Amino acid sequence: MLSIFMISLIIMIISMLVMFLASTLSKKTITDREKNSPFECGFDPKSSSRLPFSLRFFLITIIFLIFDVEIALILPIILIIKFSNLMMWTITSIIFIIILLLGLYHEWNQGMLNWSM
Repeated sequence: MLSIFMISLIIMIISMLVMFLASTLSKKTITDREKNSPFECGFDPKSSSRLPFSLRFFLITIIFLIFDVEIALILPIILIIKFSNLMMWTITSIIFIIILLLGLYHEWNQGMLNWSM
């Protein structure tokens, strides 16, 4: 019991030492005016570098992520289906797909998938 405590203490001390060294060595001592400018080439910008972001791109990204995670959750069902209860996995996968389709229908009904306005 004492050896496990000592090993965990040594690991914590080493990790804290590495984090401290990384934080002190990564700090910049000289601030460069060109690095703080929006463009590093030295030219003054003609317009603001903070342009408004289109919310449609964000919504399409969220839809893509949802369906990407959905594929990652459905693929193991195919591999495990022969080792488990067929009725349970069928009901689970149907409920999962229905929830996703209802979410897609809601986004379509709200007009989030329309690109032209």
